[in-house]
Amino acid sequence: MASAVAWRLFSAHFHKIFMLEINRPLAVRREVSFCEAVYEGHKKVEDVEAVKVQDLKGIQDAWENHKIALIVDPKWTMIQEIRPDVTVDAVLAKKNIGTHLTEARLVIGLGPGFTAGKDVHMVIETNRGHNLGRVITSGWAEPNTGIPGSIGGHSNKRVLRAQADGVFQAKLSIGNLVRTGDVIGAVGESEIRAEINGILRGLIRSGTKVPAGLKLGDIDPRGASEYCYTISDKARAIAGSVLEAILRIYN
Repeated sequence: MASAVAWRLFSAHFHKIFMLEINRPLAVRREVSFCEAVYEGHKKVEDVEAVKVQDLKGIQDAWENHKIALIVDPKWTMIQEIRPDVTVDAVLAKKNIGTHLTEARLVIGLGPGFTAGKDVHMVIETNRGHNLGRVITSGWAEPNTGIPGSIGGHSNKRVLRAQADGVFQAKLSIGNLVRTGDVIGAVGESEIRAEINGILRGLIRSGTKVPAGLKLGDIDPRGASEYCYTISDKARAIAGSVLEAILRIYN
């Protein structure tokens, strides 16, 4: 979601964007996640590129080169240095883990855990359904259901999760076609098998230490390989709503 928002804003000519990341991101849809720059140094999503930087000068250099700046800053200290006009909390932690109204003139929270008018100015609804993408100016988003959205008639079965604590080792890669029963990888001695036919749209990095229950991957039953490398309809809708929220204040 964060990458989709950054991509949409950059595409709309908001070119001074910096993204804050943790030391070891756990993105599943890695082919459309700028956080891969933490590991690779840079990442391109639909022709927009983010580069990993180390400091304020690196951020300025990235902007001069027409790229999104991404910095490992889990404590969000760079917000105090730069004082942005807009802050978007796209952590999707299902709760507010520190965002507050004073961070910027406009502070936006994605999904549940925020109250518009209290800890953020606006909340964007992230739950699939009639209200997806709604800009909320008073109140909060729908509570987390814990149920993955349905794609091609499949919900829980399309999501791969760790059955135990351990280190995930992948046997397949994003973009591979899978059939029910195929082994995707393993966490320790616990194999991760596909429960439906489809294409492996997302998968966390092999060698990642994971807790039981963590989402490891995503099978798309539609079987279209191009979906692995493009932003999803849900993420694109939410990103468009963030753009709308900004234009309500600054246009």
